[in-house]
Amino acid sequence: MKKILNSLSEEEFVLIRETKKAQMADLDEDKLIKLHTRVRRARNKHVKLYRQEGAATVADKGARGAGKAANKRNADKVEVFEAALSRVSGQLATAARASARDLKDARLARARSDAPSFSGLGDSDGKVGSSGKARVDATRKSSGRKKFEASTIAAGARRQAKKDKR
Repeated sequence: MKKILNSLSEEEFVLIRETKKAQMADLDEDKLIKLHTRVRRARNKHVKLYRQEGAATVADKGARGAGKAANKRNADKVEVFEAALSRVSGQLATAARASARDLKDARLARARSDAPSFSGLGDSDGKVGSSGKARVDATRKSSGRKKFEASTIAAGARRQAKKDKR
């Protein structure tokens, strides 16, 4: 691993060094997203190179297995950037969870402050004074309701008769 890290270009090495936990500790969510994007692009670049050069060596060597050894350095670079991307993704997930928790707490605090208080309304025991009016479903007696229910019952009977006939 150290061998491949030493063979990276200066720009790539700086990018990998930025993904260390100590370097990412003070970054906020937006900066982590930008870092994640940069690392992902670098990883995708090296994956693309690995695949393209691997495909080119297959034609020269005659087999995929024979061409794999010549493409080892590109595969190692892909692994380095994949590990870096994993570190950044984990840190970004932690920051996103913390941000979501803060937003939720702020929203709940705002909702609590806007909610009406019922504590000063009186000394009642919580029971309703009147029994109210009994609710009667007037739609049951309409002719349209009777026709609808009769139609539903008849459709069910037809379906059952069809099944019984089989």
